[in-house]
Formats: sequence, structure tokens, C-alpha cells
Amino acid sequence: MSKKELRQRLEALGARAVWGLFALLPLDTASGLGGWLGRTIGPLLGGVNRTARKNLKAAFPDRSDAEITAIIRAMWDNIGRVAGEFPHLKRIAAERVELVGGEYIDLLRDDGQAGIFISGHMGNWEVNGAVAAMRGLPLTLVYRAANNPYVEDLYRKGRADACLALIQKGPEGARRALLALKNGGHLGMLVDQKMNDGVPIPFFGRDAMTAPAQAVFATKFKCPLVPARVERIKGANFRLTVLPPLDFPHTSDSHDDNRLLLVRINALLEEWIRERPEQWLWVHRRWPE
Repeated sequence: MSKKELRQRLEALGARAVWGLFALLPLDTASGLGGWLGRTIGPLLGGVNRTARKNLKAAFPDRSDAEITAIIRAMWDNIGRVAGEFPHLKRIAAERVELVGGEYIDLLRDDGQAGIFISGHMGNWEVNGAVAAMRGLPLTLVYRAANNPYVEDLYRKGRADACLALIQKGPEGARRALLALKNGGHLGMLVDQKMNDGVPIPFFGRDAMTAPAQAVFATKFKCPLVPARVERIKGANFRLTVLPPLDFPHTSDSHDDNRLLLVRINALLEEWIRERPEQWLWVHRRWPE
């Protein structure tokens, strides 16, 4: 067994122990403990904190160092709470979400065609799929595989009540997503992460390599593209705001249409993040070096 495999197996054992503890605890206790762990451990992770600080300074050049530090600390609290809440998604969806725009979930459910539900890593982003499922719209979630393959089953276990199926990002995943849409299914996609071979689209005043799949899929199938925003209100309580389907550009060039749609999506994500910066995942290397 290689050192890497040994490290991954030990990490997986720790993750399973923490998962088991969170699952046994009441929801509010699990969320609070997760937040404490995030605030305690997160700031000790030098490399990712430097990434978060760099991203925040570029996005908010007028913010002071103290303000940036406060946002990072609150971000770690949110990330920890997301982990603590993972085993409790079904209860959160049933009891802890103020739903605004639920009629647009119903539109996707009842219109007899394929559709795409898009969001970003904000609040507790796992709530999107859980609420859609509770409303009768089970989504096929497109997600990034775990860096550690020995915790992949925890990803799937946590999302079992929040989706119809899971599709890992990649060429094979893209084929499966296309097939799901062709069969009239509904995709759930988090569209705020970097894709190295994506399209450069403005985001906080800088080009960010952006995955084009959501725009390409929507224009190809002429299906609704519905944005959704999750906000953490207090503790393990949330507001999910679902917006009307985005209008599609209609130029004479499909590539231009897709690019304009991506510009609109990034602008919408940026607007949400500016309102609640502490609830976004600043540790991600979203922009080129």
C-alpha cells in the first residue's frame, strides 16, 4: 500500500467517524458542532486560507484586512455547518427551508420536458436537490467526484434523499447528462467552479474559466434553465429562492448565444455572492493564477 493510499484510508476512517457522530446528533447540535470545527480547524489550513484571502482581496479591494479575516472565519463556520448537516438533509428540506418561487420547481416538474436547475456553492448548497425532491422533482445531480475515493460512498449516502441519480463530471458524465435530458429528465448543476478547459467569462471583474455545459445543454434541448439560491438565515435554517427560467439570447451564432448566457449566469452568481460573501466557497481556485 502506497503512502498516498494509506493517508486516504486514514482520512476516510476519520470522515466516517465524524459522519457517524453528526448523524447521531440532533440537527442543531450537529450544525453547531460542524460550525465550531470549521472555525477551529479551517483557519489553521495555511494554503487554502491564502487562496481565500487572495480571492477576497481581488473581489473586494476596498475591504480591510480585518473585514477579509472576518469573512474567512464566517466562511469556515458555514463550511463546517454544511458538513454537520449532511446526514440531515431530508429533515432540513421538510422543516427548515423558507421556499420562495416554489412554482418554478413545479414548472419544471409539470411542463413535460427536460430542464436544468442551476446553483452555486452558497449557504448549504445540498439543500437544492433535497427541496426539489420533496416537491416531486427528483434531480439527476452532476457533481465533482471526491478527491479521496474512499469517501465517495459518503457523498452518495448523503445525497440519497436529494436526487434521482448522481453523475460525476467528465466526458462520460457529459454523455450521461445528455442522455438524461434526451429522456426528459432534470439535471441539478453547481456552476460556479473552475473548469480548466472551459470558457473565459467575466466574474468579479476578471475572466474565470467557466464550464459551458449548462448553456450548451439548455440551448441544445431548448429547455428551461432555472437558477436557485440558498441562503443560510440562522443556524440550520435556510431560504431557497428559485427564479424564473432564464431568457435565452437569440443571435445568429449559437456560440455567441451560449457565451451570453454564461455571462448572465456568472453575473447572477456574483450578485448573490456580493450580498452574502461569507456563505461562498472562497477556498476554491476559481481564477487563473
